[in-house]
Amino acid sequence: MSKSEETKTTKRQPHDKEKMINRLKRIEGQVRGIQNMIENDRYCVDILTQISAINAAMNNVGLQLLEKHTQHCVADAIKEGQGDEAIEELMLVFKRFSKV
Repeated sequence: MSKSEETKTTKRQPHDKEKMINRLKRIEGQVRGIQNMIENDRYCVDILTQISAINAAMNNVGLQLLEKHTQHCVADAIKEGQGDEAIEELMLVFKRFSKV
């Protein structure tokens, strides 16, 4: 397997990992709640409000990951002399993340 085909991994602090997983489980529950709302013909505005809350929660998780990635992965790459590649990757992530 070539280096570009390798799956990258990141070691996370157990506390941070647990917080993110718990948040994603709550979001999963919110999505199921929206499914139920649609099945039960709930008012559109109520459903849209829940969708907005899920989007905000997902953005929050994404920002937390982006912060940790910058503080650890990018900083470590810069220290190891691979800063240009790490910054280029980070900018691509910013571009993807900022799309609506």
